[in-house]
Amino acid sequence: MRRLTREEALADLVATGAGSDQRLVFFANSNFINQCGALRDRLASPSVWLLNDGVAMDVAARILHGRAFPENLNGTDFTPALLERAASAWGRPPRVFLLGGAPGVAERAGTALAGRGVEVVGTLDGFVGASDNERVLEAMEASGAEIVLVAMGNPRQERWILDHYHRLSATLLVGVGALFDFLAQEKPRAPRWLRRLRLEWLYRLILEPRRLAKRYTLEMVVFFWRAWQR
Repeated sequence: MRRLTREEALADLVATGAGSDQRLVFFANSNFINQCGALRDRLASPSVWLLNDGVAMDVAARILHGRAFPENLNGTDFTPALLERAASAWGRPPRVFLLGGAPGVAERAGTALAGRGVEVVGTLDGFVGASDNERVLEAMEASGAEIVLVAMGNPRQERWILDHYHRLSATLLVGVGALFDFLAQEKPRAPRWLRRLRLEWLYRLILEPRRLAKRYTLEMVVFFWRAWQR
């Protein structure tokens, strides 16, 4: 896990994206830690960047190291900032491919990003199986994408990126979770004042109690137990 400020992370990733080395970027929150345990060895690769996401990670950091992370680097805010910074640093819009979400969601998210000065070179929904991967990879490579955003949820998006990044020329591959849903206005984000208080998780729990109740109760106990045992 990298202890970086937002500015440090943006600067390093944009510089990497302008070169030939690849970076696989994942946002590690409590759900990521619980769901991606089987990928632990693969996530230890030097090409993988794990950025801290959420208040639970700060609490765990205090348990383990006595101090929180410098800043919260949640993917919903960090990823658009990364695309904006890339456009400024590279002197042109970055070429971005979106994979994931329900049918139509990636396309609408792409339209939203295009309105922010991003060159969206392709979109595909997340309903792809193993038999579709060759078609997806060919489409991505033909598009000339420099940045690939994958929104399939944990651990599917991480596994897909780790399995296929070596087939792509894109230098930045990012697992973005619910970002497409927010950009496409499929789901609302918490008001800014709740985000400032770092209570966006509570807002999402209220909106989707059946889907998220276990994540923020039993699974949170498992997460902190693991942190305590390290």
